[in-house]
Amino acid sequence: MVFDSERLPVIVAYAQATEKEELVGAAELMNRATASALDGTGPLANRIDRVSVVGIMSKISPSPATDLAERFHISPQHTEITQVGGNFPQWLISRAADEIASGNARAVMIAGAEAQHTQKMRRKLREQGIEPPPSTVVPGTAGAGSTTTDPGGMASDDTDVSARNSVPDNVVGDPRAGVSSNELAAGLIAPVHIYPMFESVLASRAQRTYQEQREFIAGFLSSFSEVAAKHPFAWFPQVRSPQELYTITPQNRLIAEPYPKLMSAFIDVNQAACVIVTSLAVARECGLAESAIYCWSGADVNDVWYPSSRPDPGVSQGIREAGRAALDAANVSIDDISLFDLYSCFPCAVELACNALGIGLDDSRGLTVTGGLPYFGGPGNNYTLHAIATMADRLKESGGVGLVSGLGWYATKHSIGIYSDSPPVNGWVRGDVADAQARIDAGEIAVVEGVDTEEVGTVVASTIIVDAAGNPESAPVVVTLGSGQRVVGTISLDELAGLSGVNLVGKEVAVQGTPPVCHLI
Repeated sequence: MVFDSERLPVIVAYAQATEKEELVGAAELMNRATASALDGTGPLANRIDRVSVVGIMSKISPSPATDLAERFHISPQHTEITQVGGNFPQWLISRAADEIASGNARAVMIAGAEAQHTQKMRRKLREQGIEPPPSTVVPGTAGAGSTTTDPGGMASDDTDVSARNSVPDNVVGDPRAGVSSNELAAGLIAPVHIYPMFESVLASRAQRTYQEQREFIAGFLSSFSEVAAKHPFAWFPQVRSPQELYTITPQNRLIAEPYPKLMSAFIDVNQAACVIVTSLAVARECGLAESAIYCWSGADVNDVWYPSSRPDPGVSQGIREAGRAALDAANVSIDDISLFDLYSCFPCAVELACNALGIGLDDSRGLTVTGGLPYFGGPGNNYTLHAIATMADRLKESGGVGLVSGLGWYATKHSIGIYSDSPPVNGWVRGDVADAQARIDAGEIAVVEGVDTEEVGTVVASTIIVDAAGNPESAPVVVTLGSGQRVVGTISLDELAGLSGVNLVGKEVAVQGTPPVCHLI
């Protein structure tokens, strides 16, 4: 294969920011990370053709990419923000690598941030009758290091933006919602309620009770916390023992079987990251080639879109195919990978990835370079950008080949990237996934809204959602009917009291109504 080595896509600048003390907004956090990334890069900012911002949940202007470019006197041809999805940081890197390798871009800057901690602290202060102080703002390159208050008066609504633009940034990515109307009707909308459904399948398959499953997954989660304890930007830099993670306490209350609080992604963080991808030629022009990290390959595959329509909720065909395509494109095997960062919003995401990639949960190479979303922090859609920045750091230190996975919605959208400190033999290659995506899409199972006449079905996925006192609040179930179609329903309220700690997968239920109500048989 012939490729232009001067157009090899490389990561030449990256930075992260975490702020636990000051009340800062998402725009300011992005500003800090971007200032650090650009520091010492010479004329690189003048080569940036695209500024991409990962979708932000915190309050922010409608044009964060344009605002960011203006703060740093960057004049890109394109500014954009993504839809929802933790897959987008890797998706953006792969697209940037495509553009650079084809000569359609010189450099691309990708940034993202969340300031959910600030918003939480502001709410608490207002509940106490205290008006929060205005956000601190560090201007861009014109005065980095000085701290001022936001002159636009936006601190009162928690939006920290110094530049105002009337035209919103272009929005990229699939706009579909993550759940169906049937899933919504059963109360399945929050990740902390849907991911336990996948875990119920894995627990049942392993013939473990929910308590046994908690103890099992606490082992690898404890190792994640050990990594977070050493990370300079982690939100929780502390080691947690398996016992601390699986024991239900007031501080680690059960949320939805089998997950307690400490096994879940922690979103109330103030974190930001910035990564800049360019060509090897531009890296040389800017004196940055010696420390460049090479983008080898990338692949993006979706699972069947809605969780209840997947043939097997305990398997991720999307991760399997994305992993296979990325590895094949890079001409390496899973055994050649030195470092991993597997998306870890909830334990099942890690388990699904390990099963799909063919590695063990106890793999000696480790499964994360950050510590994962429960312990490093889960800044909305932007976690994977932190993983990529950290992976670049680790590859600079130790060399080798790294694999990063990103995940969007409910184990729905999957993006995988392969990186190294050395150039790829065949250049940057995007994995071919067209046939794999078609096969996955063809496996979608029909889900009906309800049934008029009572039918018997088998539970294929379930959880028990509990209230703050630990009492069962609802029990959503995905049920396969005799026809092969599915319904998404809830167990009858009068049966909830006896379901504490019970995994319903494999049990028969009588289903009736729209939305469906299910009774145990």
